[in-house]
Amino acid sequence: MLTQDRPGFHVWHVWCDHQGVSHQKKEWLDDFKLITFIQGIASVWQSGPRDDATGVVFLSLVPGQEYEWHENPVPQWIVPIVGRWFVTTMDGVRVEMGPGEISFGADQNCRLIEGRRGHLSGAVGSEPAVIMLIQVASNPFGDV
Repeated sequence: MLTQDRPGFHVWHVWCDHQGVSHQKKEWLDDFKLITFIQGIASVWQSGPRDDATGVVFLSLVPGQEYEWHENPVPQWIVPIVGRWFVTTMDGVRVEMGPGEISFGADQNCRLIEGRRGHLSGAVGSEPAVIMLIQVASNPFGDV
């Protein structure tokens, strides 16, 4: 018997505005549908399917290394697996994330302004940050 309302969760969304400046904001992802995932087992809430994945990459960010200003190469889900990492966007907002927190990187086509384009990132603390990148063909939050 299902007693839970449709679930959702927050995702950090890194994006570029029409002036070419990157920002980040929390988005609410709640496109879940109640489905039978495996026949004979209780129904579950499923988001997706997200069938536009083009690649999966794991990165290990070196502690103390700040990765210079850059854009996400393609739209991608960024999922911390181990450790903590940070993202600073051109508007000055810095967000730190760890396991259980997700970011979606969609800051392609930012302008170069005072030596900054896209975002700055790196590991937080003295341990490496391992992140999984799930590269996709489209932005689930649409054009901003």
